[in-house]
Amino acid sequence: MEYRLLIVPLLSFIVTYFATRTWIKIAKKENFLVKDMNKYNSPKIPGYGGIAVLFGFCMGIFFYIALSIFYFKRTIHLVEIFALLTTILIIAFIGMLDDTLGWKRGLKKWQKPLLTIPAAIPLMAINAGFTRIYVPFLGPINIGLLYPLILIPLGIIGASQGFNMLAGLNGLEAGLASIILFTLGFISWQNNEPWIALICLSIVVSLIAFWFFNKYPAKVFSGDVLRYPLGAIIAGIAILGNIEKAALILFIPYFLEFFIKLKNKFKTECFLIPQKDNSLKPPEKIGSLTHIIAKLLNKIKNKVYENDIVYSLYCFELVLAIIVLHL
Repeated sequence: MEYRLLIVPLLSFIVTYFATRTWIKIAKKENFLVKDMNKYNSPKIPGYGGIAVLFGFCMGIFFYIALSIFYFKRTIHLVEIFALLTTILIIAFIGMLDDTLGWKRGLKKWQKPLLTIPAAIPLMAINAGFTRIYVPFLGPINIGLLYPLILIPLGIIGASQGFNMLAGLNGLEAGLASIILFTLGFISWQNNEPWIALICLSIVVSLIAFWFFNKYPAKVFSGDVLRYPLGAIIAGIAILGNIEKAALILFIPYFLEFFIKLKNKFKTECFLIPQKDNSLKPPEKIGSLTHIIAKLLNKIKNKVYENDIVYSLYCFELVLAIIVLHL
């Protein structure tokens, strides 16, 4: 990666930071507020803040495209970048639709995966990724058209819906996505794919800029408008960089969340029971990975707070990142 291109993530960070500050003011004025369910008095916090993250990220990537065309005089990988951006924006629209309809009145669970299918079409259309995959005990196999027609939509739909399952705590989504995407970006850089590394770095710094406002106590929430696209970005990066194995390992917390919620017929949430001092107690019925972590932490300390759970999940993800980097 040419060091002059570091201006791209810098731009993404600056735009996201100030766009988030601006959005918080707009959301308060226009009453775009949602309840913080993990606080005792359930304060209302500006929602849909993911709009600012996507705006900052896209501005950085559009600037990179302009530099590539007008300054460096090259167009390599621009088709892939435009396809990924199109996927992100389509799925962001679905997330915004779900946000707008409301948390309880939103899209039905069976509607969400169906509506995200069109988001996979741009990557399918350019035949993104590599059709040769490694199958345990069989070795590398070329699956041909099955890759773009089956695996790409499954990856985009599964990742976007899966990432949305483990969410709702202050700073959780931004922090976990930052660790995952930084790891995938580093692997891409090692694999001599600097353009993918630059995309990862741009979204990571945008998430960090947002995290300053989203960490405990949150001043803004991301909403589905960001959570859906983050899963799609992780899947898209894995597909474009041929690093699906690494992405699957990094996605283990979301697989665990999926199976926990599957056991409960998807009728449970990640929220816990807030106490008067804003400590959190897990419900009697385990319905999320956050509940399991809270129960484990309760055995170590008398009271568990939101940050304890969030930072425990950060540590879990960091361990997975270290494992991936040493494979």
